[in-house]
Amino acid sequence: MEFRLEHKPPVLEPKIKLTDHVMLMGSCFTEHMFERFNHYKFNAIQNLHGTLFNPRSIYDSINQYIEKVTIKPEEMFLQNSLWNHWSFHSSYSHHDKETAMKQMEISISGGHQFLKSADWLIITFGSAFVYELGKRVVANCHKVPSSQFNKMMMWPDEIFDLFNDLIFDLKAFNQKLNILFTVSPVRHLKDGFVENNRSKSSLLLSIEKIITKHAHCFYFPSYELLIDDLRDYRFYAEDMVHPNYLATRYVWDKFSITAIDGKSREIFKEIDQLQAAMLHKVMHPGSEEHLKFIQKYKIISEGLNARFPELNWQKELEYFKSI
Repeated sequence: MEFRLEHKPPVLEPKIKLTDHVMLMGSCFTEHMFERFNHYKFNAIQNLHGTLFNPRSIYDSINQYIEKVTIKPEEMFLQNSLWNHWSFHSSYSHHDKETAMKQMEISISGGHQFLKSADWLIITFGSAFVYELGKRVVANCHKVPSSQFNKMMMWPDEIFDLFNDLIFDLKAFNQKLNILFTVSPVRHLKDGFVENNRSKSSLLLSIEKIITKHAHCFYFPSYELLIDDLRDYRFYAEDMVHPNYLATRYVWDKFSITAIDGKSREIFKEIDQLQAAMLHKVMHPGSEEHLKFIQKYKIISEGLNARFPELNWQKELEYFKSI
């Protein structure tokens, strides 16, 4: 007897290859996905503006990359002895205004260059709720009292209209770019149980409209895998909101099967072997068995470097060379 229903997402075409350049943007769930991309040596970057939860802030940051905007001094504001910008995470804030602006412009320039040649842009929506200050939506409140903001929810048509225009701009900026949308399974329960579900529904409906219209846009069901497939609190961290390691690994395994090509997944096995070997605790350094062990993985790392010179194998090569 089956006690759960497994969700098997449809296979993505085209698939992501190990040699592809991948930009990831969005909510904190993006970090979990990036960790796996980084583990498997993808040329990938994440959240150059910092963590972004709502579609409007993601839209704004992508536009800044496309246009390679310059941060203006009047856009900065002082809060808690730090210079901040409403489009950036507080990790970019600094007590020196010029330093903060320079860090932000380096991020925008890096995003411009990477996005120009990227193969994939993976966008994770976290919440449809936005916080407005005057006429602008802020990406981060920077510990400014909530009473200063107007909280509102974006509806599906609003999100679609934003990204419909943006996708045309992205395609003109980088013709080979594919875009993969997903919704974070992290529940924003501070908004309320009912409100969180409405928010996630708005995100899901907007994505459906986007991928229906644009052939190079796709959806991966991270949200559904946790909420409808696993659907158990044992797959959450102690706060009962964020997915734990088992859950994020399950989502990645599904993602790998669904979205990454078979040849790349075969290479994953070799990379996993290398990573495990580097964590291996040596009991008898210099012994014959140890030397054979080192030689085996030195050959594997050198072979991977020869086959995929565009990827960074420096850490593995130096590790097995230095022992």
